[in-house]
Amino acid sequence: MNPMNRRTFLERGLETGLGSALGATALASTAAARAASHQGAFQLRYAPHFGMFKHSAGDDPIDQLKFMADEGFTALEDNGMPGRPVELQEKIAREMERLNLQMGVFVAHASFGEKTFVWNDTGTRERIAKDMHDAVEVAKRVNARWCTVVPNAFDPHLEWDYQTANVIENLKRAAEICEPAGLTMVLEPLNAWTDHPGLFLTEMPQAYMICRAVGSPSCKILDDLYHQQVTEGNLIPNIDRSWDEIAYFQVGDNPGRKEPTTGEVNFKNVFQHLHAKGYTGIVGMEHGNSQPGKEGERAVIEAYRACDAF
Repeated sequence: MNPMNRRTFLERGLETGLGSALGATALASTAAARAASHQGAFQLRYAPHFGMFKHSAGDDPIDQLKFMADEGFTALEDNGMPGRPVELQEKIAREMERLNLQMGVFVAHASFGEKTFVWNDTGTRERIAKDMHDAVEVAKRVNARWCTVVPNAFDPHLEWDYQTANVIENLKRAAEICEPAGLTMVLEPLNAWTDHPGLFLTEMPQAYMICRAVGSPSCKILDDLYHQQVTEGNLIPNIDRSWDEIAYFQVGDNPGRKEPTTGEVNFKNVFQHLHAKGYTGIVGMEHGNSQPGKEGERAVIEAYRACDAF
């Protein structure tokens, strides 16, 4: 090989090797960035629900749990857990334990068109007691610490203070069932203007007063910021004033009840406030997706990434 050819050969070989190395580095960086964006843990414990990512993960709930964990979520909530077969509840619990996912709320008692907690009669008390005993068993199977309780409709034919006294008494009895199992009922005030007219519990001060009167660690507030934005706004001051009685949060933007950044609430500020107060509980993602398909599901994840970047 003459000197010129040898030099050309070496230069080309160096270029090829350097190009391969740079290409490998670029690929590795891209893969690392993708992994970081998909797997990095959030600062708060946001909890999706089954079906939120079905286009990305498929219909199987176990595959959906894996997808949630891969995307950095560390909790799940499932309002309909009590209606699932026991075998599936146990399977879900095993997979959540493997993935280090915490179980959020399920609904223990809610029948919006009926009057239950506002009444003081034997039949009502027995029904509430059965629902809470059933909730304790579900909680044991799925390692849940919280269950949602809605006091249901108010009675237009009974003075409001009598109804309030009945709600407090019925909650005291229900708390006696939950306390030995370490299960906390979280009372959810719901808005009457857009979604649930006719319900007894609608506002944070009302929920705070009731929980203080019940006086049990098993009776606290679920502060759903979507409902409270519709009902009364003033989200952060009400969080601060009710803080000692709040055990759980849920979110959805308003109007529309879709993911954060689609409405009027500054969730980045709200999440930062919760973090600054030392909140380590769950923030349930109880809302729909603003866009369809995989693109819409990715938009939900990116919205939480943006609001969690404080």
